[in-house]
Amino acid sequence: MNNNKVLLNTPELKKENQLLSLIENQTKFNLTNCEFSIYETHKAAFDIKLHFDTIAFTAMLQGKKWMKLEHKTNYFEYLPGESVLVAPGETMVIDFPEADETPSQCISLSLNPEFIEDSLNYLNYNLPKVDETSQWNIQLDEYFLFNNKSLASATNNIMRIAMDDNSQKDIMADFALKELLIRLMQTQARSMVEKNIAKNKSRMGFVVDYIKKNLHQKLSIDSIAKLAYVSKSNFFKMFKDELGTSPNEFILQERINRAKELLASQNSIKETAYQTGFSDANYFNRVFKQLVGVTPKNFQNKMAFFE
Repeated sequence: MNNNKVLLNTPELKKENQLLSLIENQTKFNLTNCEFSIYETHKAAFDIKLHFDTIAFTAMLQGKKWMKLEHKTNYFEYLPGESVLVAPGETMVIDFPEADETPSQCISLSLNPEFIEDSLNYLNYNLPKVDETSQWNIQLDEYFLFNNKSLASATNNIMRIAMDDNSQKDIMADFALKELLIRLMQTQARSMVEKNIAKNKSRMGFVVDYIKKNLHQKLSIDSIAKLAYVSKSNFFKMFKDELGTSPNEFILQERINRAKELLASQNSIKETAYQTGFSDANYFNRVFKQLVGVTPKNFQNKMAFFE
């Protein structure tokens, strides 16, 4: 389980007498460049198929389901805080084993292909990436994602607009969809570099790999930018474009992620601080609590309890 994934806002479930179907009941909102749907299932069911003709962004709100992409994956658990990108012409095959006790609710955004193409062309022409090996592009193979704050915020925004009774909603939705596309691509890029898919294929892949291997020592933005053969200002722009975060924020989060692994392995707090580049254990304690919500000691005790 990814403890960093962010949950989306959840509309109130419908009463069963308000549903046309107890299985994948669809409430649809049509916009100029997308079709937004809320699906609810209140009854256990298996082998339910949901087909999308155009690219679709889906996200779980509550409950859970087991699903696969018919010609692409094996079954996997789909939970709140997670999103799945469905390629054009793809079919979801879904099981709802627990829906009798815990109804499931998810959303889908079926996107207009021309709108996506126009948005990507605009970004690549007017806001090209610093890394010449990389372009703004949606990766259909990077389909399973954990929602971060930025992606969750953009998704919540388009949900709010779609369900609102406003005569200007189509205009507002177009702006919101463009943000969602950017946040989706940045989330995909972050996921890919974390899996080392981009390693040795781009400046960003090299930079992330270097950071991960050197968390135990002081990391200078100036020196990393030089290693990547890019100016400091372009280095910051490259990070923001690709991952939606600053290099300093990325390094700090990577240090904390590594600290969690070390603490879970019962390393001492002092040694964990040293191994993740913190020269002061007290400062490490403060930063860890700020980002994780508990002290390193409490986190370690919690991990030991669940073993």
